[in-house]
Amino acid sequence: MKSIDHYETEVLITLALVMGIHALASYFHFSGPLAVVVAGIFIGNKSPEVAWSEGTQIYVDKFWELVDVFLNAILFVLIGFELLIITINGEYILLGIIAIPITLLARYIALKGPIALFSKKLEFIPKTDLIMTWGGIRGGISIALALSLQPEMERELFLTVTYVVVVFSIIFQGLTIGKLVKRILKKHGS
Repeated sequence: MKSIDHYETEVLITLALVMGIHALASYFHFSGPLAVVVAGIFIGNKSPEVAWSEGTQIYVDKFWELVDVFLNAILFVLIGFELLIITINGEYILLGIIAIPITLLARYIALKGPIALFSKKLEFIPKTDLIMTWGGIRGGISIALALSLQPEMERELFLTVTYVVVVFSIIFQGLTIGKLVKRILKKHGS
């Protein structure tokens, strides 16, 4: 990439890297999506400094932003179709409601350690753990994972519980995160 200054070619190289890294990781029985994420973080953080011109950076960012929006649109259309055929079971919905505080608590606990560990090196705003917990909107990936389960793996149960948690996080958490941040910043004078 360093020897090329042709944005079309460099965008195609990033696309080929995604396909190649995913295939290689899958061949070795590693997670293809995680391998691509790691590669994306590495390339996205290093390439602008050492390999890409400013123009290439803009085109690569815009291309992947468009791919992200397009694939998310397809995913949510498929999720909507699945919602039409899901069995509405009161017991499953109740389990979903119970799962909401459990997922929030688990996220809070998972964030508490790393935030405490890095608090000496990084300047976090007050209540970063609370903001990140509440702002952890779950959505497409959670439902896609639940959809990938086989029927004999209690797919209907996990799908319904996941839908309840996702709908809560998108609607309630999504609509209140701004107010929470403003209240915290106002309280701490930031």
